[in-house]
Amino acid sequence: MTGQMLAEKSGPIGWMTFSNPAKRNAMSLEMWSAMAEILEDFEADDAIRVIVMQGAGDRAFVSGADISQFAAQRADAEAASRYAAVSDGARQRLNTLQKPLIALIRGFCLGGGLGIAMSADLRFAAEDARFGIPAANLGAAYSSDSLRRLVNLVGPAAAKDILFSARRLDAAEALRIGLVSRLAPPEALEDVVRDYAMTLAEKAPLSLRASKAIVNELMKPESLQDGAMMRGHVATCFGSTDYTEGRRAFMEKRTPVFTGR
Repeated sequence: MTGQMLAEKSGPIGWMTFSNPAKRNAMSLEMWSAMAEILEDFEADDAIRVIVMQGAGDRAFVSGADISQFAAQRADAEAASRYAAVSDGARQRLNTLQKPLIALIRGFCLGGGLGIAMSADLRFAAEDARFGIPAANLGAAYSSDSLRRLVNLVGPAAAKDILFSARRLDAAEALRIGLVSRLAPPEALEDVVRDYAMTLAEKAPLSLRASKAIVNELMKPESLQDGAMMRGHVATCFGSTDYTEGRRAFMEKRTPVFTGR
């Protein structure tokens, strides 16, 4: 436990929990800092193959920033700059993870919380979860990075609808437009996510890393894509002992045992 962030390693799965339930898991400065540390630890631990992030309780995933801290932590330009350095650093760590990242979503997933969830590779949500971006109700605007993810997930027309109307989407609509990957009954959601994460943990880590990196790179304009990086991932996989193990296991009709090397 670090401040209002919980970290647990359960076999090959790293569980990170936003734990500020009295404020619907709103992000404090301490939570941003702890999140970066937790993710760094999970990334460096070869035993951890998949990372799951979730909110404590069933009311919310993350409700955005803890506004009660703004008077002290963002009172002037210098303080705001320090706050941004911490929060932006945590977001950058979230965005550069090489391991698969799943967001387990219960309750409300709004605004900045939805921005965090969209940083995941996959979003599994409870059937009673609710989604939205209330910027138009607040006179605010979201960064191009967050909106690019939204557009990539749901397309420009649906993104404009979400932003213009500031309405709340139910889980069924979120699934239909591609904002979430899968739904489950609230009482079964954690088991569904755990089972899926365990399935990923049995796959070849270098292959998953290559797939994540290449798909993310392909979302960029073609002129900005790093072809050498993508080819490097492919070469690494074909030169790995895991590739040899995968071929042998297939021929021997057994489950492969991958080591990430």
